[in-house]
Amino acid sequence: MISKNMKQIFDIGFVPLIVIDNAVDAVPLARALVKGGIPVAEVTYRTDAAKEAIQQMVSEVPEIIVGAGTVHNIEQAQSAVEAGASFIVTPGFNPDVVKWCLKHQVDIIPGTVSTADLEQALSFGLTVCKFFPAEAYGGVQTLKALAGPYKDISFMPTGGVNANNMNDYLSLSNVAAVGGSFMAPDSLIKEKSWDAVSAICQKTIADHLNFEIAHVGINTKDAEESSQLTDVFCNMFSKEKKEFEGAFFAGDMIEVIKGSFLGAHGHIAINTNDIERAVTYFQRNNVAFNMSTRVYEKGQMVSIYFAEQFGGFAVHLRRR
Repeated sequence: MISKNMKQIFDIGFVPLIVIDNAVDAVPLARALVKGGIPVAEVTYRTDAAKEAIQQMVSEVPEIIVGAGTVHNIEQAQSAVEAGASFIVTPGFNPDVVKWCLKHQVDIIPGTVSTADLEQALSFGLTVCKFFPAEAYGGVQTLKALAGPYKDISFMPTGGVNANNMNDYLSLSNVAAVGGSFMAPDSLIKEKSWDAVSAICQKTIADHLNFEIAHVGINTKDAEESSQLTDVFCNMFSKEKKEFEGAFFAGDMIEVIKGSFLGAHGHIAINTNDIERAVTYFQRNNVAFNMSTRVYEKGQMVSIYFAEQFGGFAVHLRRR
C-alpha cells in the first residue's frame, strides 16, 4: 500500500537530495523548492545540521514533503522521524532500519543494487526501492532488465542521474521518481541563491513535461465546409490531406472538424512526455480538467481536456 505522501512524490517525479551544513538555510531552501514546483526534500544525514534542518522545514513550510536520506542505522532513522521526516531513504539495504520503519509505519525506500537486495525487499513486502548508484550499475539498461523478474517493484534511481538523462529514467514503467542533487546544487545552497534553485526546479519540470503544440483544431458547420477548408490549408502549406471519421487533417498540424466539437472555435492539442505527471502538475497549480474527456489506450491515458476554454478554444493534453 503506497502512502499518500509517497503517491504525491511519485506524481511529482523528482526528489531533490539536500545537503545542509547550516540549519539556517533550511527554510529558505524549502520555500525555493516549493516555488520551483518540486515540494520535496530528502535531507541527507551527512551533516550535524540534518535533524534541525528537517525540523525547520516541517514546522515552517508545511507544503513540502520532507524525508531523511543517507540513513545508516536505527538511531538516525529515529532522530529523523522525531524531527518530522515522513520518509527514510538508505544508501544500501539495511534490514534493521527497514524493520524499524515498518514497525513504526514510516515510509522506507531502501537502497538496492542487486537481485539479492531486491529479494530481501520482497521478503519485507516492499514495493518501492532506491537504485543506487544508478549509473555505475548499468542505469537505464539494468532497470529495463529488472522490470521482468521484479515487475512488482518500482525504483527511485539516484547516483549519476542528472538533467541530461533524467527523462531516460522517467520514461521507464518501473521508475516512480528520480533523485539527485542537480535540482538544488550544494554550491547554490552555500551561496544562498534561492531564486536560482527555484529556476532550476522549474526548468527541470519544464524539460520533463516538454509541452509542445501538436495541432490546432477548427470547428466548421459541416463535412463539406471542413473538406473545403482543409483543401485551402493543404494548398497553402503543401500538406497532405487526410480524412478521418470526424475530421480532415492538413498534414499533422491542422485538424478541421466535420462540424462542431469542444471549444467555441475549436481546440488546441498540446503534446507532453508525461501526461499523468502533467495533470498532477496543473492540479497542484489549481488548474482544473474536464475528467470526463479522458481517453485511454492500452490502460494508459493518452488525452484529456482542461475544464476552461482559452480565447474560445478548448485545450487538451496529449501523450507524445
